[in-house]
Amino acid sequence: MEKVVLFQNEQDCCGCSACMNICPKQAITMQPDALGFVYPQIDATKCIQCGLCQRVCAFKKDYDRTENLGEPLAYAARHRDILELKRSQSGAMFIALSDYVFALGGSVYGAGYTEHFRVVHKRAITKEERDEFRGSKYVQSDLSNIFAQVKQDLQSGLTVLFTGTPCQVAGLRSFLQLAHADMEKLILVDMVCHGVPSPFYWRDYLAYLEARQGSKIVTVKFRDKASFGWNTGTATYRYAQDSTVYTYGNSFYQELLFRHSCSACPFANTVRPGDITIGDFWGWEKAVPNFYPDNKGTSLVLVNTYKGKEIFAAIQDSIHCVQAELELCLQPNLRQPTARHPLSAAFAEDYEQHGYAYVAEKYGDWGWKCRLKDKLRNIKNNNYALTLLWKGVKIILKR
Repeated sequence: MEKVVLFQNEQDCCGCSACMNICPKQAITMQPDALGFVYPQIDATKCIQCGLCQRVCAFKKDYDRTENLGEPLAYAARHRDILELKRSQSGAMFIALSDYVFALGGSVYGAGYTEHFRVVHKRAITKEERDEFRGSKYVQSDLSNIFAQVKQDLQSGLTVLFTGTPCQVAGLRSFLQLAHADMEKLILVDMVCHGVPSPFYWRDYLAYLEARQGSKIVTVKFRDKASFGWNTGTATYRYAQDSTVYTYGNSFYQELLFRHSCSACPFANTVRPGDITIGDFWGWEKAVPNFYPDNKGTSLVLVNTYKGKEIFAAIQDSIHCVQAELELCLQPNLRQPTARHPLSAAFAEDYEQHGYAYVAEKYGDWGWKCRLKDKLRNIKNNNYALTLLWKGVKIILKR
């Protein structure tokens, strides 16, 4: 029997799991590599050569664009409820959209946590369950059998909101189309994505922090807007012993941790796979200069389809929004993918052979410069009078 080849090299697979979900014989499983990124593996004894796994793959330049508007409509937006705004990472657009779906009795899918902050996609049917999906999670989420759950909800007549990275959204759309699912009540929302870091490195990073602190981490905020404002890169880790650590962990080399496919992403443009695209509106000062300059968060919204227009119109009572010129909203990853880091292959090899502590020291996470930076950031976050000193130290450390 001829072997089925799903991709030529690692950058051709985004790990969306559409191929696993579409397989009629459950011949495909998603297996992690050394960094924790999952790739499909085929059991040749079960494969019937139907070709569905190859047909369902949406991670390619000729992905489905049939429902897209000629050009997306761009908006600056934020929730009208100040409490929702404070609790959300950006402008709380996800909350407005999900509340709309819950009012219809529907289900919402987004990135949450399972055992000890492993990032996975989950289903929510209440606002309390949904609230776990708030906030940035800078790790690739595990989709597992989520696509099949979405299909089941649609078959049951539910309105479904699915949020994810563009490759996950495109994978779900392709899976449902090939599975002949009725998608009338499906709302797809993709995010402006810079790239997805390694799940295993995230696991090991948490273990390192816990060992250093001598206590289990009980709360994680990848970006702590409540403490430091919207325009921050500060992460907060709260421990069982009731201590808190602020850090920019991994910020020096996040691109080293990205999945190979991120550098070849076909969705890094304005022809988006979702009905709506949401993200932080960096650069809003030029596009909509008078839109709430209070550092509490502004969302960029791209309305990409006619369905997206209908949904966006339906949530107007919940949000403030101003239309913006698309060209002024084009962040780097709406123009092109993030370039692959030149040391990414060496990093992956070192990580596989030597483990976390070795690469953390070698590539910059816990070298002496980064330890000094981390301590000074903690001081800066608690004493803004040292801002000028901090800027001077940054200049010295860059030399």
